[in-house]
Amino acid sequence: MRFFRYLLNFLLWALIVLVLAGTLLPLLPSSRWYIRIWDYPRLQAFFLATLAMLLFFVFYYRRRKRGKLLMLLLTGVVVYQAVKAFPYTPFAPKQVYESEGDPHDTTFLSLLVVNVLQSNYNHQALLKVIQEHTPDIVLTLESDTVWQNALDRIRISYPHVVSIPLDNTYGMHLYSRLPLEDTEVMYLLEPDIPSIQTKVQLLSGEQIMLYAVHPRPPVPGESGDSRERDAEIVMIGKMAKEKAKTGGVVVAGDFNDVAWSPTTELFQELSGLLDPRIGRGFYNTFHAQYPLFRWPLDHVFHSRHFKLSSMQRLPDIGSDHFPIMIRLSYEPEEKTEQAQPLPDEDTEKKADKLIEKGVNDEDAPGD
Repeated sequence: MRFFRYLLNFLLWALIVLVLAGTLLPLLPSSRWYIRIWDYPRLQAFFLATLAMLLFFVFYYRRRKRGKLLMLLLTGVVVYQAVKAFPYTPFAPKQVYESEGDPHDTTFLSLLVVNVLQSNYNHQALLKVIQEHTPDIVLTLESDTVWQNALDRIRISYPHVVSIPLDNTYGMHLYSRLPLEDTEVMYLLEPDIPSIQTKVQLLSGEQIMLYAVHPRPPVPGESGDSRERDAEIVMIGKMAKEKAKTGGVVVAGDFNDVAWSPTTELFQELSGLLDPRIGRGFYNTFHAQYPLFRWPLDHVFHSRHFKLSSMQRLPDIGSDHFPIMIRLSYEPEEKTEQAQPLPDEDTEKKADKLIEKGVNDEDAPGD
């Protein structure tokens, strides 16, 4: 009995230390991977902090200064994590309005984004998803030559293709039913990490700008810090901001970052792009194989020119990411109806500083 009491005591204090560290560490202005990795599990931290608070209150709370202080800290953690998570619940106001247009209108755009996992050979599962949902554009990430060969059969329906087959897990392919113009493959910071910039001509004849991104994550084996990732995200944000002045913009891909991180929040402030998940749900896409450890790494942001028709996470295709499918309506005449994220006086300065750090990072893996 004494052993189990000691074990319970150890587990509770380990849980308390975990939730306190997981909440406080991301507040540090550090780009090291072991700090930034704590940006991800907001929802998990909320539930663990709630559990720790309840267990502490039931089994250990004493009306002493230490007990009151710890209860105050745990309550603060629960409130803080709840505030961070709240925008991605159905109870929050929607950032993107729903379109009332005809779904068959020529101004609609559907996009499928999927990190296929390079080592995943279940090609047929993705082909089935594409056949069932018939998106206008398919963006694949981590797609190498093997994946390119497997997806060749869809080129009849998707004649406009951007192929970047790489075997370093940063390959990228764009398949489109709609015409593409002024397409550019960019290597913004590292010679082996591509991104795509292209104009897409809708069936209505109008053109919008599409950016496809997949920066390197701050995890062991990839990069020791988040400098390159943060800089690339912000650089795309700057480009999107300029293009959104004259027309619709969509930024899609695996950011290797969550929607509520400081970098992604800065990206939204800088670009003015909207997040259709706000007020609707988390749409967690990673990790497909571990239900308790999931967060939204795959994103679709867009300018105020668009409204949302539908958005859904699609079934598992054997990858560690779920595919995400979105259908947007291009309604530039109504863009003022939707409030865009606004920069503060330090936004540009923060963005330039992040870019400078990423550009000057001498230990970037691809350099």
